[in-house]
Amino acid sequence: MARILVVEDDPIIRQTVDYALRRAGFETLTTGDGIEGLTMAEQESPDLVLLDLMLPGVDGYTFAERLRGTDAEVAIVMVTALDQERDKVRGLDAGADDYITKPFSMEELLARVRANLRRVRERHILQQEDVIEAGDLRIEVGQFRLWVAGQQVKLRLKEFQLLVALAANPGLLMSRQRLASEVWGYDFLPSSRTIDVHIRRLRQALEEYSAYDYIQTVHGIGYRFEIMPSAESEAHT
Repeated sequence: MARILVVEDDPIIRQTVDYALRRAGFETLTTGDGIEGLTMAEQESPDLVLLDLMLPGVDGYTFAERLRGTDAEVAIVMVTALDQERDKVRGLDAGADDYITKPFSMEELLARVRANLRRVRERHILQQEDVIEAGDLRIEVGQFRLWVAGQQVKLRLKEFQLLVALAANPGLLMSRQRLASEVWGYDFLPSSRTIDVHIRRLRQALEEYSAYDYIQTVHGIGYRFEIMPSAESEAHT
């Protein structure tokens, strides 16, 4: 479950946004003060900050600059009544990832939140320098490269992220809900069909070159990364 810090000095907006986020399945922290918000961000390590610009204590621009100086990964979405182009540019230059102008609908706000959380997750996965080796697989996580039995295999981004999520936890049963959270950023699984289709494509890509089956289905629950000789390779032994 993603954790979101709401820094907004208007109590009605703060309470309304907090309620909408909680209903959508997010964990929330709230404050109406810039200084207190910075302290909470440093202590609680939220995944995303919804940040008003006009704050007591310290304004949103300064808040973003200070937070970005200590946390390069957190998503920052500025929320403000200011609609001038220069204000938006200044906010982005200060370290914000996105900008939403009041008044806004809760549907738009939630869509922006989910989109920015997805971008953070994808960026985090592709910035890792880990190399995972198992059987005849070599996964160069930070380089977005996969080698199967010495052959480089190209995957779609979500297929690659699924493989990394599974291979980084060998032998562990990964539920569809957990995979949806780690790869798509969903707090609630909208459809298991999406994951199953990506798993099928991933298996096909691996099986074209590999002598092993890597992704085992646990019916009704999810998948497990476990190396087993493929049925075809066993037939030739």
